[in-house]
Amino acid sequence: MPLSSMIQEMKVEIGAISRRGMLRSRSHGPGRVRRVAAVGPDEALRQRQSCWTQLPPELLREVLASVEEANEGWWPRRRDVVACAGVCRSWRAVVKEIVRTPEVSGKLTFPISLKQPGPRDAPLKCFIRRDRTTQTYYLYIGLTDALADDGKFLLSAHKYRRPACTEYIISLDTCGASMANGTYIGKLRSNFLGTKFTVYDAHPPCTEPVVSKGRCADMIGSAHASPRVPAGNYPVSHISYELNVLGSRGPRRMHCVMDSIPVSAIEEGGTAPTQMELPSSKYNSFRSVPLFRSKSARVNSSASSLSTSNENKIVLKNKSPRWHEHLQCWCLNFQGRVTVASVKNFQLVASDENDPTNQESDDMILQFGKIGKDLFTMDYRYPISAFQAFAICLSSFDTKIACE
Repeated sequence: MPLSSMIQEMKVEIGAISRRGMLRSRSHGPGRVRRVAAVGPDEALRQRQSCWTQLPPELLREVLASVEEANEGWWPRRRDVVACAGVCRSWRAVVKEIVRTPEVSGKLTFPISLKQPGPRDAPLKCFIRRDRTTQTYYLYIGLTDALADDGKFLLSAHKYRRPACTEYIISLDTCGASMANGTYIGKLRSNFLGTKFTVYDAHPPCTEPVVSKGRCADMIGSAHASPRVPAGNYPVSHISYELNVLGSRGPRRMHCVMDSIPVSAIEEGGTAPTQMELPSSKYNSFRSVPLFRSKSARVNSSASSLSTSNENKIVLKNKSPRWHEHLQCWCLNFQGRVTVASVKNFQLVASDENDPTNQESDDMILQFGKIGKDLFTMDYRYPISAFQAFAICLSSFDTKIACE
């Protein structure tokens, strides 16, 4: 039997059993209905079980490991792995143990993969579609080696303009963040000039985070917050663009401080903080995160950090381009992933601010560039996640006064 047919059969069978509660049968007399008494808790549990949930643990692990090995490729083949995780709790637990993080496997499987560091060996190739009408940006992972294809949807961001700032609300849903389904996972906020940005995560990126102060902090202990993971805004990155008031020629100059990633993560044997699961959807963190706050709240938020000084955080800077005399333009080698010249194009590399020479690394961590009117490529790798890379790229779309 094909694997897809077997998985479909499992889901149908378990769904039918779960819907089986109280039975009704018609008696011989017309219009009379006889109800069967509800079964006890033990009997109900036994009825919900099936041959798929009663597999021996060793056999179950072997079967699911075979499914994982048979789906080493890109989406949509990874859907079989996700389908197995949706059969029942025991299957889900085994699949979560078998599926490795993107840092090791180089694949995005579950939503939590978007919060985990990318692969070390080669970047994950994604692209962003911009909808000018709705001010929405969609992140996809490519299904082929082409610059852009149908893609697998990953994240969306909706732009909100305010008198003193601009915010991009990042969500797991194509329709945007919703208070009902708990799809909000973070946001990007700019200052008035559009030269400084802060990336906020809805969930703590490490063990002892510092929550941004403001109205959201007052609601941390409320009934709306998860008792396991406090809801709030956790600053994970600060992005700044150098002013260019003299109008000198050249691309924008970016400076990103990754608050949640220690500099030891890119050293030999180092590791980056990795979230292992998202809070349950029934704990809605979106309610306790105000989209727009007062000026004093924003000042307190920008002053908070994740408990370490800047010397212990990874700093990313855009790679310096070279001037091409023949083409009369600034050039960077995007390895064929960018086809349209734009001031938005950039490559980020790690920079050691403690080094007197301020020497740039040759290892590209994030690459963003234009390939169409509203189409852009985004390639990222360890130690940043897809969520962090997407937020950094969103900052390039915002209007920047005195930076061009």
